Amino acid sequence: MTLWTVVAMFALTYATSLAVPLWFQVHGQRLLIVTSGSMSGTGAGGFDAGDAVVMRQITDASQLKVGQVVSFVPPGSDHLVTHRIVSLHQLPVMQQDPTTGRMIDTVDPATGKTLKKPYIITQGDANSAPDPDATPLTRVRGVVLHVYHEWGWVLQWARSADGRLVMLAPPLLALIAMEVLSLVDARRIRPEPPRERHPNEVAVDDLLLD
Repeated sequence: MTLWTVVAMFALTYATSLAVPLWFQVHGQRLLIVTSGSMSGTGAGGFDAGDAVVMRQITDASQLKVGQVVSFVPPGSDHLVTHRIVSLHQLPVMQQDPTTGRMIDTVDPATGKTLKKPYIITQGDANSAPDPDATPLTRVRGVVLHVYHEWGWVLQWARSADGRLVMLAPPLLALIAMEVLSLVDARRIRPEPPRERHPNEVAVDDLLLD
């Protein structure tokens, strides 16, 4: 019974580590692990390294507002950053002039007006200055809905090789132990095969029947 308890406990722990991120994905959300302290502070929505945040994807600039915490990929980078929006802007779409090589505004040929697209200026709560570059809407991955403190360390450990080994090794060893014990018990209660009688041997039952 104890071995089955071990199997059930560790199996449930491993299943939970897989089910939690999947639950958020099914609801159109994503669970992110915080790895830096740039958003540490006392402000609403602040969080520390080792926390986990729930992010929801956005589809339009109207879904963004100053004060929201968003996850985005900064220009020139491929790493996800989660900071607070400090201002929203409509900035010109730039293109390179083939003659001079300089960056110039892109003009809509139909209206003659400069084309613009939405950008956000962000800043970490723990940082003293805004991020150096404005981020276009196309590089914003979503807005942060909720913070789960200390979840990040647990999820990160559960996804690691050491974490999976700790969660999977005990139930596997317990199952092996149960199989070995089952084989031992089966041999212990197995009846002895009947002994072959020698042709000249007389059994007690034969004498009683005479």
